[in-house]
Amino acid sequence: MSEFYLVRHGQASFGAKNYDKLSNLGHQQSRWLGEYFSARNIAFSHAFMGDMVRHRETAQGIMVGSSHNPIVSIDPGFNEFNFQNIGDSYLSLNPQRKLPENPKPADFYRLLKLAMYAWSEDQLHDESLEETWAGFRERVQAALHNVCQQGGDKPILIVSSGGAISMLMSLVLGLDAKQVIELNMQVRNTSISHFYFNKNTIRLASFNNIPHLDSPDRLDSITFS
Repeated sequence: MSEFYLVRHGQASFGAKNYDKLSNLGHQQSRWLGEYFSARNIAFSHAFMGDMVRHRETAQGIMVGSSHNPIVSIDPGFNEFNFQNIGDSYLSLNPQRKLPENPKPADFYRLLKLAMYAWSEDQLHDESLEETWAGFRERVQAALHNVCQQGGDKPILIVSSGGAISMLMSLVLGLDAKQVIELNMQVRNTSISHFYFNKNTIRLASFNNIPHLDSPDRLDSITFS
């Protein structure tokens, strides 16, 4: 069977004006992951990613650390959903849930979880809503199908985001929306999920691993944003 490694982007710039770029730590996490792949003699034939800056920067860091040059394909199907848009749509119906002044990360994640539940149950009907839950699922499914048409002897790298990774997991394992939302909150930056596949089936080998950060001097570098 062929195989692919699904990687969440490195730490993004949470709290900054532009979230869609890696922090300094995010760049380092990506290089460390590339070094891990190189040490394991894992060379990729193809690299798929969404068209977000944090996806591209993560893939570049992995390639710098590993010195491999796979064929690169950009597929917006691996993009994250627009969490700002989902949150705004939810708050338009539930203004009492608005974030407090000077919110903490926990406040943001609480709102995101509530908004995602409403989104998955098709409760958000704001005209500004960019994408339905079903539409999100369909584009991730199409992107995954495209990867699985490649095959080959060498593994494939996919760089994506937490929500898309969780949705992909649901497609492979038959998870419901609640489980997708819970997984979304658990996916770590530059974590690896490993799959085997052919044109008929996809099998999960491991999920959300961070071997490149699993040492005493790097524990502070484990992040979720």
